[in-house]
This record gives sequence, C-alpha cells and structure tokens, in this order.
Amino acid sequence: MGWMAKRRLRTGPTAALPAKPDTGELLRLVQLADPNARLDGDDIVAVDVRVHAPVEADKDLTGGELEQAWAVRVAAEGPLPLDFFDRYLAEGLAFRLGGLAVCRGEVSDPADDSVQSGPAVILPVRPTAEELAPLLQQDEDDEFTFTAGDIRAGLVPQKGQPPAVQELLPFATELTAIELRGDDQVKLGALALELSEALNGIPVDRWRFRIDAPEDLVAPVSEDAAEDAREDAPEDVVAPTEPAPE
Repeated sequence: MGWMAKRRLRTGPTAALPAKPDTGELLRLVQLADPNARLDGDDIVAVDVRVHAPVEADKDLTGGELEQAWAVRVAAEGPLPLDFFDRYLAEGLAFRLGGLAVCRGEVSDPADDSVQSGPAVILPVRPTAEELAPLLQQDEDDEFTFTAGDIRAGLVPQKGQPPAVQELLPFATELTAIELRGDDQVKLGALALELSEALNGIPVDRWRFRIDAPEDLVAPVSEDAAEDAREDAPEDVVAPTEPAPE
C-alpha cells in the first residue's frame, strides 16, 4: 500500500488531451472545481494539488487511442488529496476538453455514456419534502427518493467537502446532495439549475465541477466525430429544373 501511495504521489492522475489547452481556459476550468485555484508560474495550484502545465506526450500514454496527446498531470501537494479530488479533477478536465483520463495506468473515457451518472445540487441543509414539492414529487415508499417526469432524484449526505461548495460551509449544518439521474443530460442540467436557484444550492457535475448551463454536462464533439457526421449526412437533393415553355 505504501509503495502504491508513493507511486500515485509521484505520477498522479492525468488528463490526456487532443490539443494543447490555453492556460487561461485551463485555469477557468480548474476554478470550477476549486474557486480559489491560482496560477503558480506555468502550473495551477488548487486544494492539495498542483496541475502541471501541459506537455506533449507519446501516443503510448493512451494506448494509441489518441494519435497526439497533451498531458495535464495532477500531482498531490503533500498528503494525498481527500475524497480523490486529484482523480476527479483530471477526469473532469478530460471530459470538458474532449480527452481521456489516465489513472494508475488505466485509460478511461469520461464521456462514456454507459456509465450511469448525472449532476447534483449541493445544499447546506437537508431540504424538506415541502421545499422540494414545486419541482420534485416524493416517492410513496421512500422518503429520500423523488421524481420529476422521467428524472429520478435522491437525497444523500454529501461525502466530504468539495472545494466547489466552500461558500456553503459557513451556513452548513448537514451538507446534502440531490443526485439526479436520467437519460437526457441537458434535461438533468436544466433541473439542477432550477433546484439550485430555488434552494440556494450549488449545481455540480459528477466530478464536482460547478455547472453554469445544462450543456456543461454534454461532452464536446471531437473534430473527427464532427467530420464523420458531415460525411454521413445525406446530401441535399436538388429537384430537376423543368424546361422553359417554348
């Protein structure tokens, strides 16, 4: 266990990206997970971690999944970060920048829609059923389960204290997450924003990055995928022109 901890401390989870991200954009994204993140030279320092400046990496980093990769490594500063913040940060960056995540030698695609996930709304106190009633209907058999059409919602205690919700802590008596699940990420995002507005909470994605719009939950389309879509699109059929009357 000690050896693995040292190995993880030295290497750290990595976001493997198809293009080199702009420093300003990278800082903006990290600040969605930790509003107090700041530049330190070419790196970004957040809670307990250092996000190293992008470096060009060999395609072996992703097992050949990306022909060209820029590696953004997230390394612990001191003790290992609490609640896997370093891993969530790397995965969240990879998702928002159209890349892959590499952790302990395993390559994963954060945009894989086979993983059942969704956004959450973090609240400083557990809401009552009456407070949720305008937007969510309580399940008859489970007081912690709610629905809104085809969307399922569950009230669960928020584990740990994600940096994205630090502003709630002075008022928190019991950090609570409303976890939302469904097939349409945009609908989930819209409901998360409505709930956060109504209950003074903070909407976050599965990696605990703050979201500002429903589309933040949708992975960006890669250039290759966009090109494939254009090639597969049916060509417009132009009706033949009738000959002019003589």
